[in-house]
Amino acid sequence: HTDKKDPEKKKSKEVFGYPISIFFIVVNEFCERFSYYGMRAVLVLYFTYFLRWDDDLATSIYHTFVALCYLTPILGAIVADSWLGKFKTIIYLSIVYAIGQVAMAVSAIHDITDTDGDGIPNNMSFHVALSMVGLFLIALGTGGIKPCVAAFGGDQFSDHQDKQRRTFFSVFYLCINGGSLLSTIITPILRAQECGIKSKESCYSLAFGVPAALMVVALLVFIVGSGMYYKDEPQGNIMLDVCKCIGFAIKNRFRHRSTRYPKRQHWMDWAEEKYDKLLIAQIKMVLKVLFLYIPLPMFWTLFDQKGSRWTLQATTMDGNFGALVIQPDQMQTVNPILILTLVPIMDIFIYPLIQKCGLNFTPLKRMTVGMFLAAIAFVCAALVQIEIDKSLPIFPSTTQSQLKLLNMGNNSVTVRLPGNDPQELPATTASLDYFTFESEQISVSIGSPEVTNTISLPMGERQTLLIPSDLSDEWLFVNGMNTVVNVSTTSVYFGLIEPLYYSNYSLIKSGEHTFTLWSDTQKCDFTMKFRFGSAYTFIINSNLFSDSITPIQDIQPNSVSMALQIPQYFFITAGEVMFSVTGLEFSYSQAPSNMKAVLQAGWLLTVAIGNFIVLIVAELAKLSKQWTEFVLFASLLVAVCFIFSIMAHFYTYMDPAEIEAQFKKKGDDDEDDKSKRQRAEVEMVKRCSVNSHKEDDKQTRI
Repeated sequence: HTDKKDPEKKKSKEVFGYPISIFFIVVNEFCERFSYYGMRAVLVLYFTYFLRWDDDLATSIYHTFVALCYLTPILGAIVADSWLGKFKTIIYLSIVYAIGQVAMAVSAIHDITDTDGDGIPNNMSFHVALSMVGLFLIALGTGGIKPCVAAFGGDQFSDHQDKQRRTFFSVFYLCINGGSLLSTIITPILRAQECGIKSKESCYSLAFGVPAALMVVALLVFIVGSGMYYKDEPQGNIMLDVCKCIGFAIKNRFRHRSTRYPKRQHWMDWAEEKYDKLLIAQIKMVLKVLFLYIPLPMFWTLFDQKGSRWTLQATTMDGNFGALVIQPDQMQTVNPILILTLVPIMDIFIYPLIQKCGLNFTPLKRMTVGMFLAAIAFVCAALVQIEIDKSLPIFPSTTQSQLKLLNMGNNSVTVRLPGNDPQELPATTASLDYFTFESEQISVSIGSPEVTNTISLPMGERQTLLIPSDLSDEWLFVNGMNTVVNVSTTSVYFGLIEPLYYSNYSLIKSGEHTFTLWSDTQKCDFTMKFRFGSAYTFIINSNLFSDSITPIQDIQPNSVSMALQIPQYFFITAGEVMFSVTGLEFSYSQAPSNMKAVLQAGWLLTVAIGNFIVLIVAELAKLSKQWTEFVLFASLLVAVCFIFSIMAHFYTYMDPAEIEAQFKKKGDDDEDDKSKRQRAEVEMVKRCSVNSHKEDDKQTRI
């Protein structure tokens, strides 16, 4: 837009040479990105630990959501350019976005349906339904405004403010990375807090509530600046024109498929009957780039698993770094930190060094290397997973059951189990490990003289058999006292434990905890330090003294450090810098300026398809070992990388401006020829008219 056409831009107030309106847009973008990435950082853990979904279902729904977030920008761009305009589109979809974030925060409040106060919602369907509605609204909102906000910010500048516009876009993308970095640090900390009325649980409602509040702030800030914005009218969307032109070419080609019609050089040439040759030439250039996009979704298939499979992998690792304790979902912050570090290093040192070595490191070669680095990242993830698997307990399959023995008496006993050697159990101790059985019913013989009982074991589960001091009593689980005992800690109240009975497992944070145990006549405190991933059973002996509490370790704590994930994050981020940044630069350099929206839509579509591929593999592959899935993804990307390198080898780089200039010159020449023909025709008419008059004069004189 020129200043003559847009007098409103002259009237807008400026600060340091910048329109005041852009400050509202920058703050809006920071808050919105914080909101989105903060919610997304804890999403997969919300699925697994709050909604109690298995890893595969959680991964599938997570990637379906991410795919929708990258599909809806195409819809948002069309609505903004063809109907509502950018300003109204941002306002309306931000309201939808904020409602979705609030719905997610409400869905994470366990007290709403936790009628028995055990920390687990009793009506899980309510929470699932509300969270799915919230995620759909968020996908619609964040995707819909994604293509509008940056473009709307660019609209605020006049033509003579090119320098300020470039600075704005730099600050704008800095806000995106800043919002992403801060949110992935802060929201996992909020999630790790404990909150609740009836029972204290991980505070997912707070982790979703703060992003929801930031989205409301983003909306309010944007509305406050509404009187200062330059609001361009909808000009129509180039994507619709491109789709119509391609559709007409296909339809026209099909209509003239008979051999009696002469072939044309390119199938898009069949649109010449209706569309301008310059538009057709521009679409040909775009299609040439879009053809190269075909293998690209596989990169995003691997890349976006940072927030799903890699986060779930981190939950089985030790985040204790001495003075610093890292939450599993906080490991994702390594990515934005490395991006801010690697981008300048690549641009200032790596690429110039490669150029000095005489290597022709073209953009397509960079993208190929980026894909290969992502494959290496997943090989690293597989190696880390193999180490983790060595430290994890072996749980029973669906056709097996497992049993642990726990001697509650004051004397040692001998236990005989089918298929195992006799086990000698000292007083108030447990067997070192679980015994695995293939049948649901087993006979257990204890003591001398032997007392034999038949026990039912549920398939696919672990059980602990409590052996009482009097073998004629019922064989049960936990409290070894003859009186009722209260057990509590600052975060969990275990309630009343009946004599010779047990309590359920409760989740507590890692770190040191003090348990208070009391009965009618006795009271004691028992302190113990817990680490990530561990599970314990405490035996309460006949007297309430701290040394009469026997802790039995059911599951060992996580022993593999989260630091081992850093190499895979390094390789995937280096791959992102070489693939994503270079890919967008290459795409824009190979297509006309008016077609950048089409290429952006195509690029976002590759991200969406990549996430759908994760969904398909997670549901169909059903590999028993996680490391084999990582190797499968790495192998697929290497294969796709090889195909892409062949496509890149045969690709010829072009200059869109030069091609457009040729068409415009040809059009001007055609116009000149047409003008010359018209002038010649006029001259001929004039001559004929003059000759006619002369003949008339002659006839009159005769």
